[in-house]
Amino acid sequence: MKPHETLPYTDLPEYSDAERIARSQAFYEAIKTRRTCRYFSDEAIPRAVIENAILAAGTAPNGANHQPWHFAVIQSPEKKKALRAAAEEEERAFYQSKGSEEWLEALAPLGTDADKPFLETAPYLIVIFGQRKGGMNPGEMKQNYYVNESVGIATGMLITALHDAGLATLTHTPNPMKFLNRLCDRPNNEKPMMVLVVGKPAADATIPVHATIKKPLDATSSWL
Repeated sequence: MKPHETLPYTDLPEYSDAERIARSQAFYEAIKTRRTCRYFSDEAIPRAVIENAILAAGTAPNGANHQPWHFAVIQSPEKKKALRAAAEEEERAFYQSKGSEEWLEALAPLGTDADKPFLETAPYLIVIFGQRKGGMNPGEMKQNYYVNESVGIATGMLITALHDAGLATLTHTPNPMKFLNRLCDRPNNEKPMMVLVVGKPAADATIPVHATIKKPLDATSSWL
């Protein structure tokens, strides 16, 4: 490798093989309880929980360490109401005409439709943006690399951190999403990727049976 400034890699814990197996099994047992939620409580969540989860997401691997993401956290009832109105307008168009028959058929077992009350009910909406331009320092406009991949990994870590804190989430992707730039006062060079709905599940929340069916290991991995 080319010469560069380094630090010793000393932070990774050392475990025995048995401990690694036990920890990996325990993590799987914990994370498999994660479910997408469409019925949220309006109960308040401490801001520190969201901040810590975003900090955790910020440790994700990314192109050239430019960290090409921005998390716009919406708490304001007025902002949430505006986001819901704009999102439902796009969703109605999708369900009425834009969505292909095959796509709508795939969604049918999940029971989704154009009505998105959770966008107002949940205490937090996190709008996730990918930054095409940026860099390490404020005000820079350098080219960013592997933006979609980097933001995708960070979002997965954000969802995992929130689940670990006992919160439910929902990834919502209205299409098109450019209205989110205006709503969140973000520049045009940022690409809205999704809205992450965050909060506690409602007392009577349910999940679709279809969503509990996961592919087995031999269908999702190969060993060469």
